Amino acid sequence: MNASPSWRLDLVDLKTVKLSLMGDWTLQYAEGQKVEDILIALSRFSRDSLFILDSSGLNKWDSALMVFLLEFVKTVNARSLNLDISGLPKGVLDLINLASEVPERKGSEKKKSSNDWLTLIGNAGGRLIQDGLRLTEFLGDSANSFRGFLFGRARFRAIDFWLQVQECGPSALPIVTLISLLVGLILAFVGAVQLALFGAQLYIADLVVLGMMREMGALMTAVIMSGRSGAAFAAQIGTMNVNLEISALKVMGFPPMDFLVLPRMLALVIVMPLLCIYSDLLGVIGGGLVSVAFFDIPVTQFLHRTAGAVHLADFFIGMFKATIFGALIALAGCARGMQCGRTASSVGDAATSSVVTAIVFIVVADSVITLVCDRLHI
Repeated sequence: MNASPSWRLDLVDLKTVKLSLMGDWTLQYAEGQKVEDILIALSRFSRDSLFILDSSGLNKWDSALMVFLLEFVKTVNARSLNLDISGLPKGVLDLINLASEVPERKGSEKKKSSNDWLTLIGNAGGRLIQDGLRLTEFLGDSANSFRGFLFGRARFRAIDFWLQVQECGPSALPIVTLISLLVGLILAFVGAVQLALFGAQLYIADLVVLGMMREMGALMTAVIMSGRSGAAFAAQIGTMNVNLEISALKVMGFPPMDFLVLPRMLALVIVMPLLCIYSDLLGVIGGGLVSVAFFDIPVTQFLHRTAGAVHLADFFIGMFKATIFGALIALAGCARGMQCGRTASSVGDAATSSVVTAIVFIVVADSVITLVCDRLHI
C-alpha cells in the first residue's frame, strides 16, 4: 500500500535531534517535499546540535529521494550544522558518497539570465555592435585582398576559382529556371487582374519585362543564391575552421582571405549578372505564356510591346543590382564561415546566419539603389 512521503522531528536529548523520513519517496509522490520546510523546522534548535537522519520508516524510494537528500546535505553543510547520515539505506549512502567525491567545477552552473527589458535591449545592442565591428573588419580584409588581386599579388589557385564558377553558375540553373519562370507567371497573373478592369491586358508585357529587368530578376536570383551558394560558402569555410584547416593555412603562409574568400567572391560577382540575364529571359517567357494562353494576346504583339517597353538603362540597372548582390552574398557567406566556432552546431548556425545576413544586405542595397535611381530619374 502506498504511503505519502513525510518527515518528523524528534528530540532525542538536549543536543540530539532525529529527522525521520517515512512513506514512499518516489517521483510520483515526493513532488511537494521542500528542503526549506525542514530547514525552517531545524532552525528552532541550537546550531551545535547533532541532527540524525533516520530511514527506518522509509518504504519505496527512487531518484526523488536522492535529489532531495543531495540538496538537503549540501545546504546543511553550507550552514556548518552537524549532520549524521549513517542511518540512511546503504544504496543511498553509496550514491551520496559518489556524488560528493568529485567537487563541482567553479563556474559550471549557468547564470540566470535577467528578464529586465533594459538588460535585454542592452545585451542585444551590444551583440549588434560587436557583429557590426566584425563584419566591418572582414570587409576591410576583403578590400585589401581584392586590391592585391588587382595588382597581381593575390595567391589562390585558378582551379578553385573555376570550380566555384561551376558551382555558382551552371549548377544553379535548374532552380533559377524554375523560380524565374514562376515569377514571370505570377507577375503576369497579378498584373492582368488589375489591367483587365480597364481592358488593357496588352500592357501585361510592359509590366512583366520592366518588373523582371529592373527588379525581380536580380532580386529573386539573389535570394536563391543566398540560400544556395551563400550558405554553402559559410558551411565550407566553417567546417575548415572546425578542422583547424584555416589555422594550418596561416601556419604555412597562405592568407585565408586570398586562398578561400577571394575565389568565391570573384566567382559569384561574375556569375550573378549572367544568371540575372537568364532569369530575366525566363521571366519574360513565363509572362508571355500567360498572355498568349489565357488572354489571347498574339505572340508578335507581345514581343512588340516587350521591345518597346524596355530600355537599355533598365537592363543595366538590373545588371548593376545583380553584381552588387553577388558581392554581398559572397561577403555574408564567407564572413560567417570565418567567424564560425569550433563545434558542429556552429557550422549550422553560420550557414543560417549567412542566409539571414545576405537577405538583409540584399533588401537594404536594393532599397538604396531604387531610391537613388528614382532621385536621378533613371
